[in-house]
Amino acid sequence: MTVKVAPSLLSADFGNLREEVKRVEEHGADWIHFDVMDGSFVPAITVGPVVAAWLRPHTNLFMDAHLMISEPENQVELFAKAGIDLITVQTEAAVHLDRLLRKIKSTNVMAGVALNPATPATALEYVWPLLDLVLVMSVNPGVGGQAFIPEMLPKISYCAEQIKSRKLKTELQVDGGVNRETAPAIVKAGATVLVAGSAIFAAPDGMALINELKRL
Repeated sequence: MTVKVAPSLLSADFGNLREEVKRVEEHGADWIHFDVMDGSFVPAITVGPVVAAWLRPHTNLFMDAHLMISEPENQVELFAKAGIDLITVQTEAAVHLDRLLRKIKSTNVMAGVALNPATPATALEYVWPLLDLVLVMSVNPGVGGQAFIPEMLPKISYCAEQIKSRKLKTELQVDGGVNRETAPAIVKAGATVLVAGSAIFAAPDGMALINELKRL
């Protein structure tokens, strides 16, 4: 299995966004990851569907959007029209998770669910068949550059076991503190997609990290 790498635009240079995306694409990135924050679910405000729509013609990479927002059901269609391939919503922000996942899929976009560090993976018990992706947050959402929370490794392993035992094709994504030091244990626990922001965009040798992670 080859690990997929999804550089997070949260740490990119937004003054040269098209060039940043081209740079990671040339260095082997598989996905482009959008961290969408609204100033409500988390304190920060970042990008929205307008940025995704602007960027879509400039890359052929798979684009996933992690909606760290309140009332995500109001934004699903906008992100789908913007060209996002997969929309991930926070378990904690969904009043009716099953309904929300079905709404995402009705737009012909893949659907994912993110789990905050304190949210148990058992919250997914009745929606596993709907999931194209599970995102285990290994930091608390809202701020880039945080350190990996090692207590998340058992949760990653649990999700990997659920995917295997249920014979699903669900991707297992991990976001937060992913770097050279933490990635081997994360992949060993069962992650298939690694999100990295500052370790790729802010480090002098960050571009080389992309292929290093894929070889794990």
